Amino acid sequence: MATEVKIPSLGESISSGILAAWHVSNGDYVEQGQSLFDLETDKITSEGNAEVSGTIELKADEGEEVEVGSVVALIDENAGAPENDDTASREENADTSDSGNKTAPKRDATSDREEASDSEAAPETYPASVRRLAEESGIDPRKVSGSGKAGRVTKGDMLEAIEKAGEDKAAPASPEATPSAAPASTERESRRKMSPLRKTIARRLVQAQQESAMLTTFNEVDMSAVMRIRKTHQEAFVGQHGLKLGFMSFFTKAAVRALKAWPGINARIDGDEIVSNHYYDIGIAVSTPKGLLVPVIRDCESKSFAAIERDILDFAGKAKEGKISIEDLQGGVFTITNGGIFGSMLSTPILNSPQSGILGMHTIQERPVAVDGSVVIRPMMYLAHSYDHRLVDGREAVGFLVSVKEAIEDPMRLMFEI
Repeated sequence: MATEVKIPSLGESISSGILAAWHVSNGDYVEQGQSLFDLETDKITSEGNAEVSGTIELKADEGEEVEVGSVVALIDENAGAPENDDTASREENADTSDSGNKTAPKRDATSDREEASDSEAAPETYPASVRRLAEESGIDPRKVSGSGKAGRVTKGDMLEAIEKAGEDKAAPASPEATPSAAPASTERESRRKMSPLRKTIARRLVQAQQESAMLTTFNEVDMSAVMRIRKTHQEAFVGQHGLKLGFMSFFTKAAVRALKAWPGINARIDGDEIVSNHYYDIGIAVSTPKGLLVPVIRDCESKSFAAIERDILDFAGKAKEGKISIEDLQGGVFTITNGGIFGSMLSTPILNSPQSGILGMHTIQERPVAVDGSVVIRPMMYLAHSYDHRLVDGREAVGFLVSVKEAIEDPMRLMFEI
């Protein structure tokens, strides 16, 4: 009896995807629940798992576009699990011993474990997605700590190792360090296909600029009060909630306050109609190895600072492991993006269509500013608010940004909802 392995439904808006990588080879014995393949769509990357145990026959190639519901493999449930090679080898050695009454030498358990470890470390035994990332990044998976079953190196482990390697490269070199020359390339240029996610990002960014009258207004905000609160209460916050109090929860709450004050921004154009939203689901832009994703935090008006920080932390973990779902990305009414984590001082964020507004945060820099007639040094951040001028007038856009500025410079407004 053969069980069909089909491409699962991934949401109403997704009809196909790219079979990015097989984790198994043709003829392998697979266990029920085992990860079989990576499927890339224009929004997310997901895994396909085996519903039954048996020998697998692949029906689709890596890189092939496959429709939802199409059969990409067959699993023969009648095929038994392969006999353990070590057991068979020991039995064969015992049978062929040249002394009929002699028992074959007993193998040391530690030696067995070491050999098994060496076998697991062989490059060909890694899932295809891990091998592909290893080839693209140059990182040896044998040097990566695996979090999967029996220490198996997963795709998430490799993505984390790649990210850490990037951070290490960006870190300042020590005085004793000697810079190494970049590896010589034999070609002046190279080409590779755009991933479905990158294609969608490109299409949506162009679409946002072509289908909206996008304009950006700027302001600057003094971060002293928020930084003082974080410094004063961080230890207690971590002790009670088990996570740090970041800046993003303040800006999320400030954005909700501003949307309530200027409801025209919490709307979108649909044909010749204006759709007004009466809820506050805020998208938080997250950078991933595959591109920018915007998971949505639901009901921000009723969530605590700790709940918002936890949602952001959970999304960051899911993004790193490639586990963000379609549902996580749908339904946002407004977006916040923080280019400051990369050192950006000022930018004009592009609308996340069909939303009518996006708030851009930037790096914090100490600058001289005038306060009550005196020049003082304060930690300042530039803010950018891009909006759809077809729907939002300048008065509303500026008023929105001033409302955010007021809340950040006087966070008690957020506490008392004033």
